[in-house]
Amino acid sequence: MGLNVSKGNMYEFIGYTWNTVKGACGHNCSYCFMKRWGKLNPVRFDEKELKTDLGKGDFIFVGSSNDLFAENVPTEWIEKTLEHCNKFDNKYFLQTKNPARMGCFELPENYVVCTTIETNRIYPEIMGNAPEPIDRGLFMGLLSNDKYLTIEPIMDFDLDKFVRIIKTANPKQVNIGADSGRNNLPEPSKEKILQLISELRKFTVIHNKKNIKRLLL
Repeated sequence: MGLNVSKGNMYEFIGYTWNTVKGACGHNCSYCFMKRWGKLNPVRFDEKELKTDLGKGDFIFVGSSNDLFAENVPTEWIEKTLEHCNKFDNKYFLQTKNPARMGCFELPENYVVCTTIETNRIYPEIMGNAPEPIDRGLFMGLLSNDKYLTIEPIMDFDLDKFVRIIKTANPKQVNIGADSGRNNLPEPSKEKILQLISELRKFTVIHNKKNIKRLLL
């Protein structure tokens, strides 16, 4: 499918998305937006995507429809994806719930890395096979690239513990979004979200995604 123009609930600062790895994500989170299209095929690598001209001067989200660094993705697929990216003069955005594995790859300065941490709490029936939130924050903090952190879909949390995890990750920017798929998740109150934003603004930049407005009314 090549480059796709960023739209919908994607980040406003992203210009395009590009996906080489397709099919079911190994994390199997209950709220995954890809599940809306029915049963996903097994994970696979789309060799045709390596013919894509990624152009230059854009900010591209690589792996927006899967987790490129999930444990069910072979290392060879990740290497092929990054090698193709490096042929073009762009800025790239990589997001994962498994930053420990992301740290196994050498990423130039034009890569922005991001992890998703929905809450400090553990909801096994919702989070599937994803690493625990505290581990995501810890391993994210070890990465040297510019780092973002996304809280989406935000779920009920314990303020002090959640802030400590996020601070450990040392993000340059925190993006906050809500559940857009009506998955009946345990959500925090407006007051708790505003408290969280206030605490995070003491050490990072906050970017509220459009879908968070529902919880802030």
